[in-house]
Amino acid sequence: RMFGDYSLAELGSILVMLIVQGVRGFTPTLFTSPTPGPGSEGGGIANAILGSLVLTGIGILIATPVGVMAGALLAGDGRGSKLAALIRFINDILLSAPSILIGLFVYTLMVRPMGTYSGWAGGVALAIIAVPVIVRTTDEMLRLVPVQMREAALSLGVPQWKLTVQVLYRAAMPGIITGVLLALARISGETAPLLFTAYSNQFWSTDLNAPMANAPMAIFQYAMSPYDSWNAIAWAGAFVVTLFVLALSLAARAILLRN
Repeated sequence: RMFGDYSLAELGSILVMLIVQGVRGFTPTLFTSPTPGPGSEGGGIANAILGSLVLTGIGILIATPVGVMAGALLAGDGRGSKLAALIRFINDILLSAPSILIGLFVYTLMVRPMGTYSGWAGGVALAIIAVPVIVRTTDEMLRLVPVQMREAALSLGVPQWKLTVQVLYRAAMPGIITGVLLALARISGETAPLLFTAYSNQFWSTDLNAPMANAPMAIFQYAMSPYDSWNAIAWAGAFVVTLFVLALSLAARAILLRN
């Protein structure tokens, strides 16, 4: 209990500092102005927020179908097969793999051959991080579907693919959506993989074949700067990312409690 109280107090102190420092720089300019360049003061992270939305959107769009189909395989006919055991083993490794290694992997796979950082590379790196979360959640949610529903559908001659799509997915949809939201929260604050893939950009840009601004990299860069105004931007950006993750977590919990 003593260690639990200590951990709670430590977490509380971090949150208090984040709120106090973040609110100071939380202004309308933060959402309307791009990141300031060298030698300039003021500005915001509007372009970085846009870039983060694009990168996380690409990541979750790639990860969702892959993760849901893999989870269905694990919970379906392939439950006891060697392929399912291999997928589950690899998935467990990816769940605990350092995100910087995934960034290096995508850097070698995409950035070096392309000769430039890019939004595509950043989205792929975030997708690799999100996939195991969606796979694990989908697997667990499909396992919770009553066996009677499976047997009733199969007794009526329903093909396996239609059983999965029209029966199992519908029954487990709230849990699957929750897993997708949790995966989105997981990748929204990742910095290390973007350092090797999307990198950063000082301008408004939606070119996926070039470096793209993003909130985690902007926070990292401005937190390390010697200017107080830039430090304030970093704190405010961290506060915005925390609020976004909190909103996703609350939405996921609300979906689970409603069903």
